[in-house]
Amino acid sequence: MSELFDAVDALLASRAVLPPPAERKRLRAAHGLTIDEVASALKVRRATVSGWEAGKTEPRPPERDAYARLLDKLAELYPATPALAAEGRPAPDAPVPATFTAAPAPAQPAEPTSGTGVAGEPVKPQVPAADLVDPPAAAAPRSASTTRPSTSRRPGSRKAAPAGTPAGGTDLRFENGPLAMVDVEDGQVLAYCVGGLVLDVPAKSLPSLVEWTLKEAKLGQPKLSGPGRPADPLLVLTKAALERYGLPTTLTAEERDAGRIPEDHKVIKQLNRADWKLTKRGFGPWARIYRPAQGSDRQCVQLCIPSWNALDPRFWGHAAQLPPAELTRVLGTYASRVMTPRGSTAVTGLELMTALHPPTHAVRDEETGALRQADTKTPGSLGKDPVDCAPPEAPDGHPVLNALDLPRFHVRGPSEKLFEEAYDWARPMTDAECTLRYLVGIDVNMAFAAGANGLTVGLGEPTHVKAPAFDAKVPGSWLVDLSHVDLSHVKVGKERAELEGSLLPSPFTPKGDRPTGPAWYATPTVAYAVELGYEVRPTEAWVRPTAAQARALGVPLTREDVEKNRYDNGRYLDAWYTRLRDAYLATMADLGVHTDMEPADFLTAMDGYKDRDPELGIVVSAIKATVKGGLGKLRERPRGEGWRPGERWQALERPTWRPDIRAAVISRTRINLHRKIVKHAAFTGQYPIAVLSDCVVYAANGPSPLDVLPYRDGKPLPGGFKLGINPGLVKHEGTQTVLWGEEVREKFDAPDLNLARSIKDGTVTDADNGE
Repeated sequence: MSELFDAVDALLASRAVLPPPAERKRLRAAHGLTIDEVASALKVRRATVSGWEAGKTEPRPPERDAYARLLDKLAELYPATPALAAEGRPAPDAPVPATFTAAPAPAQPAEPTSGTGVAGEPVKPQVPAADLVDPPAAAAPRSASTTRPSTSRRPGSRKAAPAGTPAGGTDLRFENGPLAMVDVEDGQVLAYCVGGLVLDVPAKSLPSLVEWTLKEAKLGQPKLSGPGRPADPLLVLTKAALERYGLPTTLTAEERDAGRIPEDHKVIKQLNRADWKLTKRGFGPWARIYRPAQGSDRQCVQLCIPSWNALDPRFWGHAAQLPPAELTRVLGTYASRVMTPRGSTAVTGLELMTALHPPTHAVRDEETGALRQADTKTPGSLGKDPVDCAPPEAPDGHPVLNALDLPRFHVRGPSEKLFEEAYDWARPMTDAECTLRYLVGIDVNMAFAAGANGLTVGLGEPTHVKAPAFDAKVPGSWLVDLSHVDLSHVKVGKERAELEGSLLPSPFTPKGDRPTGPAWYATPTVAYAVELGYEVRPTEAWVRPTAAQARALGVPLTREDVEKNRYDNGRYLDAWYTRLRDAYLATMADLGVHTDMEPADFLTAMDGYKDRDPELGIVVSAIKATVKGGLGKLRERPRGEGWRPGERWQALERPTWRPDIRAAVISRTRINLHRKIVKHAAFTGQYPIAVLSDCVVYAANGPSPLDVLPYRDGKPLPGGFKLGINPGLVKHEGTQTVLWGEEVREKFDAPDLNLARSIKDGTVTDADNGE
């Protein structure tokens, strides 16, 4: 009897009712499925599913039954009226899967603390290396009933976005969001926009694609500050799109080294014939195609090409391998919360500083009434003209050192060069520590971003002064002897504390060694020596004071100095910090980690948080890389260019080439980490085993950070380490056994091997030992 029933079921399946071909395609697209995914699920060829959707063929048993079941389920999720189905769009009342609707989480006051990953610092192998405006809350997707024709040929079709995709902004010029991913499916070019919108693209060539983007796609992003400008639209090209528009899907080794395709490539010739231009970096992974602006009419489109390594896996993980809808979600979330990517995460971090503090602004000409560019820089910005750094702030090979007439191959020491870098310090364990069971690593969240918060930095040129009185409010570099500071006797708050100074790293050197004589330090480092209760007497300094501070230092001022605002400083990075902090907290909240959690709940929430939504996990990593890379770009070194020591290199022509700002941020974050270490030692008697950038390792009897950090009645030590997701607070980095630590150090015959480098997963390589 069962065989008869099976035969009847098979007969019914062979006549399963299927929707029309156009509706089949609409339902698949509405759920964000690709033809390949459907073909894989039904165990048929891609061409077979394509034929079903085109009406060229009909499915036969047993695939027909499964295909009908799939379409029935999708129709329940995305019902459509016959008229809308003919256009390939869902009905206005069609339910849409849950999408991102949360505004950025309200930020708690962050504690300034130490940092990590800035160019030039040691990087842990397990962590990938290098007008305040709130980020707009991404709204729910617009109703399908508002979808209008968005191309010059056919109306755009809408499909549901993957959960968490931000919708486009409210500015009608950019109603389809900041970016789109261009793909080719069944011979049709499609543009996947944020919020789940998919547009048909009529462009047959790259020049026409650029024209379509500027005239019809409605892509872009509103400006982040008053004097700024809107972001240019970004197109992300898949391999299929590259083939359609005559571009290589991958770069040759020679092209990768050059960072671009040859200038005689046929596509570049097409652009030239259409009067489009490329920036100096040419047609590479992040190409910019533009025409000179006519008045306020800016014509510029940026391309991102993942298969050319535009999305570096060190910072973007597996983003380049994501399907179009998912990658659009990742980049769209990043763009809505940080900004539209302008290149690598490092480039974007630097561009965000400029976008929040544009160097120039428009003023109205009193005679003609027309708008023109102001003669003076925008208050609070770095201006549009680069300035040279002070000699001690200059990296080796900088042309400012030519005037010093240094001997050939001379290596500058601390009394000639500013060495403000992150910690890489470790010490042997004491006998008492060896009796404990665990080594627990704690890591500071968004450490360098928190260190930048509230920091006063110079906005003008450096001024040289002799034998100045130290002023902690004046940013700059100071030559001072701090070798007399004894960590065994320091002020902790208002009281003097007796500590085991030999078990603490020096706060004045990256390696934690006690200084042996005069050295150059950034303002936060010298200020910390004063805070510890010691007198400081700088012999000279390169400072960036305001006009009033310059007078107090005895610097003569001219009328031109005042008119051109040469003496100025301010909290340039505050808006940058706020933007990145809010982006980080909002994304972590989406992953289930919130700012108001109890310590135990926080540790539980952080356990495997990226696995809850791997795509948002990519966004978190990219935000962190934007912080580290943006600060590293402030002291970018020559990158090929045929450069020779003593010559200028390309990065020096940017007003944002400011090694003094980078040094000040590193100084402040390192000092604030040391302050917490000292506070912790004075309160608990525990001393760190190792410190690497923003990670501190302690020996403890238990494996949890709660076995290290002192909490009383649920409250942490004031001014010490505190568990939480806010920038400046700490999370669990990893735990290993004391036995593991001793075995590793014995294996490499290195009693002071930095265990913070491998505390996360316990993996130690020869590179970790400097070999």
